[in-house]
Parts: sequence; C-alpha cells; structure tokens
Amino acid sequence: MSSASVKISAAEKKPSGTIYLTGSKSESNRALIMQAISKSAVHVKNVSEAADTVTLIGILQGKADGSPESRAQSPQVIDIGPAGTAMRFLTAYYTLQDGEIILTGSARMKERPIGILVDALRELGAEIAYTEKDGYPPIRIKGPLKQKSGSVSIKGNISSQYISSLLLVAPLLEQGLELVIEGELTSKPYVEMTLAMLSQAGIKYTWKDNVISIPNQPYADSVISVEPDWSAASYWYAIAALSEEAELFLPGLNAYSLQGDSKITEIMANFGITSQFKDGGVCLKKEPKKIERKIFDFKECPDLAQTVIVVCAALGHEATFTGLETLKIKETDRVNALRVELAKIGVKLIEKNQTYKLDCSERDLSKSIKVNTYDDHRMAMAFAPLAMVLTELEIEDHRVVDKSYPHFWSDLESIGYEVNTVNN
Repeated sequence: MSSASVKISAAEKKPSGTIYLTGSKSESNRALIMQAISKSAVHVKNVSEAADTVTLIGILQGKADGSPESRAQSPQVIDIGPAGTAMRFLTAYYTLQDGEIILTGSARMKERPIGILVDALRELGAEIAYTEKDGYPPIRIKGPLKQKSGSVSIKGNISSQYISSLLLVAPLLEQGLELVIEGELTSKPYVEMTLAMLSQAGIKYTWKDNVISIPNQPYADSVISVEPDWSAASYWYAIAALSEEAELFLPGLNAYSLQGDSKITEIMANFGITSQFKDGGVCLKKEPKKIERKIFDFKECPDLAQTVIVVCAALGHEATFTGLETLKIKETDRVNALRVELAKIGVKLIEKNQTYKLDCSERDLSKSIKVNTYDDHRMAMAFAPLAMVLTELEIEDHRVVDKSYPHFWSDLESIGYEVNTVNN
C-alpha cells in the first residue's frame, strides 16, 4: 500500500462535534464468518466499511456465488492482502469447505506466523501444507476436514485470533471441540467477544478454567447488529486528551460493549477525559486533571497501545507499559515503529524484560515532523492527534487508514483539523 502523504494541523485547540464511526471491524469479521458457515442463518447489520472487512466480504461472496473467477484456477488462489484477521479466520473456515485452495497475502502477511493455528487444525484432522516457508503463509488447504480428534491445545499468549478462528468453526465439527488454552491468555476480551457473538447465534458453550467446550450444533436463525468501532473511538479520546478543551459525541457506542477496546474509557479517565453515556452514544469531555497513573497494561487491549503511548509522549508523562509483545507480529513491528517515530520528538521508548518505559527528558514539540506509517493504519491514526501539540505534522501514505477507518481524515476536518494532501 502506498499513497501520498498528508500534512495536518489543528488551529482549533478546543474540538467539538459529532463523529459517526464505522462498524467494528472485529465484530464484523466474526459475524461474516458466522454468516458464511451458517449458510446465511446468521444475518449481519451495520457491517464495517474497513478495507479488511470489504476484502473478507468479497472473498466469501465469491465463494458463495461460484463466480467464474473463483473457478479459474485449480487450486483456487485466494489473496487476502494485508488483512490479518481474514487470514486467521479463513484458515479454519476453508478446512470445512469442499475443494482445495491456496490462501496467501501481502509480503508482510507472509512474515506473520500462522503455525500455531495450522498445527491445531492439523491435529483436528485438517489437510494443510505450507507452499513457501514452514509456519507462515501461503498455505494450501484441502477440505472438508475429516475430524480425528475432538480436543486440541493451543498457546494463549500469541494471538487470540487463532483461538477465535477455531471457536467459530467448532459448532460444525462432527465431534465438536474441546479447546485447552495453555498458559496465560492474551487479549482475553477478544475471545469473550467471539463467544458472546456465538451465543447471540444460538451456540451453546462452556468455559471452565482453561477449557472451552462447544458441542456439535447448528447456528440458529439470528441477527447480529455490529456496534461502532471502539478502536476508532480511541483516536478521538487521544485528541481530547491533547486538547485544551473538548466535547465530542460518538453515537452508537454503549457502556456494555463486547469490544475489549472499550477499555479506552477507563484508560483516558487518567488524562481527564470523562465518558458520559447518553442519547444513544458517548460524550467525551476534557477536564483538568493531574496525571498520576504510571503503569499501563495492554495485555487485554493491545490495539490501544500505540494511541496511549503517543499521548503519554506528547504530554511528557514518563509512564511504563506492559503487554506489548503481540505488537511485534502485527501489520509491522509496532514496538520498533513507535521507538523510531517517537525519537522524532526526542522521546525514547526503552525496553527491559518485556517492560517498556518512556524517557521524555529530551522531548521537543517545537518542530514539524514526518511520521512513517510502515503500512500500518494504527501508526497513522495514533500519531495524528500530535497535531494538537505540534506546529505541523506530516503523515505518509494517508490511504493506509482505509484498512479500518476509511473516513478518518474527513472526520478530522469536520472538527477543525486542516488536512492537505502532499504529492511527494
């Protein structure tokens, strides 16, 4: 992905307005797999406009429609580009389908491990082979799976998407599934989200200690309404935190969300941002407050890490961060990307024994900087709030935000940001 950069500035230091967020990418992608597996017994409303979700819809519809293009190659090659969730969810999905496919993606996707999920599916009876490097995409999948085991173990500290992928297909496995999670579970809210959505579709399960059990059963006729994206909401919390005053309304969000990133309300309360749920959404207000919290753990909400770390750096708050290990296998190595880009404002991100601390002793907000995005949508959006405290900020590859939040730049303009495309 590559496009022109944007220069952004915020003459208005007291932003206010209403921002309509797209549907949650995380919820949408789960719901769409459920819809496909259930042969449309599950209906989905308010699907995300994120590029990853659009990609997944196209793939699933192509399979369902039996289009000529989908039959042109044998085995069919399915390229999901940079869509990581689609890669994990489709890996399990295609083990249930007739025929043989090759699942591949972008150059970065081929560097993102998938071996733990493949090993688990093979143990259940799936035929999956690597076509290039062991443990990484592309993979060749031949279905349908002939189940030879009803129980499988999987490490919990790598990616919750592996677990969710298995859970989504579990109801249609002949023997059901007993999933044993080894060790500490990273991103637990995402697993809870998957199970809650399965429950909405009539699926019965039990979760006792480290074992999740789902018997063989059909998906029920049901409707899943996708909530707006709390990950997208986090950038507005960051803007509010760096503003002089703020009053922003985000319709559709509720206090009892399935999304783990709703934890942003609790985190940003430390920066003086109140969240009032009323009128069918949440109202953010900035209040003067001394920042006292020194340690932030992102084990259960890793997608918030970049946003909060940039806010701390901008405010000169030398906090400590844990739970960042999964960031190294995302769209880019997000820990290293943060380290490189924060150095441009004189802030150091120092790692010691999986703990990360900011050193703001040489912080300098007097200059303009250009932020590299590393083909990572969250790098662009996490750094955009810096325009509140810098004279001018340039962010490369502005279309990278299409992956999860296509209207991000126009939404910024709606609250007084100036956003200008730069053709380099």
